[in-house]
Amino acid sequence: MYEAFYNFTAKPFQLSPDPRFFFSSSGHKRALAYLRYGLKQGEGFIIVTGNVGTGKSTLVSILFKLLAKENVVATQVVTTQMGPDDLLRMVAAGFGLPYQRVTKAALLKSIEEYCLACQAEGKRVLLVVDEAQGLPPKAIEELRMLSNFQSRGRSLLQSFLLGQREFRQTMRSKGFEQLRQRVIAAYHLKPLDLQETQDYITHRLVTAGWSGDPEFAPGVFEGVYQFTEGVPRRINTLCDRLLLYGYLEGLHAIDHKALRSVTQDIIEEHGGADDDVSGVVPEGAPELRVPAGGDASAGRRGNGGGAAQTERLSAVEQSVAGLATTLQKEMALLREALLEQGRGGNKKPDEPGKGDGQ
Repeated sequence: MYEAFYNFTAKPFQLSPDPRFFFSSSGHKRALAYLRYGLKQGEGFIIVTGNVGTGKSTLVSILFKLLAKENVVATQVVTTQMGPDDLLRMVAAGFGLPYQRVTKAALLKSIEEYCLACQAEGKRVLLVVDEAQGLPPKAIEELRMLSNFQSRGRSLLQSFLLGQREFRQTMRSKGFEQLRQRVIAAYHLKPLDLQETQDYITHRLVTAGWSGDPEFAPGVFEGVYQFTEGVPRRINTLCDRLLLYGYLEGLHAIDHKALRSVTQDIIEEHGGADDDVSGVVPEGAPELRVPAGGDASAGRRGNGGGAAQTERLSAVEQSVAGLATTLQKEMALLREALLEQGRGGNKKPDEPGKGDGQ
């Protein structure tokens, strides 16, 4: 909706991962370095963890873009609560192998033969498992067993495991000693700091064709950081709502009033209760502190983490999409009414950007 109004060439804060918008923060740069190091090693496990919305899926999209330059055959499995046999079927399906009505022994045999065929062609095989915190212990053990496939003294299959914070606890649990011994690198993604948050927002805007319209008042980026705690997905959600608000109000400058309005809307949409805004409003003090001359705005902060947080954030994203669709229809009806009024009298409809919101 607002892309044309601000002359963007793309939507700067879309929630789906897009390698074009990858921001190389210090944490993401290091995590990507570990993934590239793992590719060079060609064996063992690389583990990357991070809270919801910190950019793990974006790292995967960047990784697969890099694989185009490597002689690597890769597949990605996004797990849920699945058992070891179902995990093997997902892996087989990812590599294009038969998986329906196939015994476990036949699955293992076909995966091993596939890896051997790739090795004969001079290719390496990579398995990327996302949302690994959802795997039960027996399924994780099955991944370790797949790493036993070897030929000519080299591993036939390498695995990268990505998961939320709780997966770190899983790896420290009793019974995972053998798997831990095969981990060659592990990294935990943290949220962006204040300066990185500002640089992240600017980077995504510029990538989308931003040329200074809209302007952002001093302190607005800091207010965004305080509200989101530097979590990229939360930043995207809030900034997308800010730009939508600016478009609807005809603004070419995003100020503290806009920030207060949007953040308060987010809080009110979830009833203002802590449990309802987890994943959107960060933990901590119940007020949004807007610096550099901005007024404070009431806002509650939710508890983070876990599957419940993911479900709530998904609900927020669906709510935003539904709101955008509704507003688009209402704006179309409003423009049609104004045009009809203009045809019947001398009054002309207001031009975009010249209403009371300026």
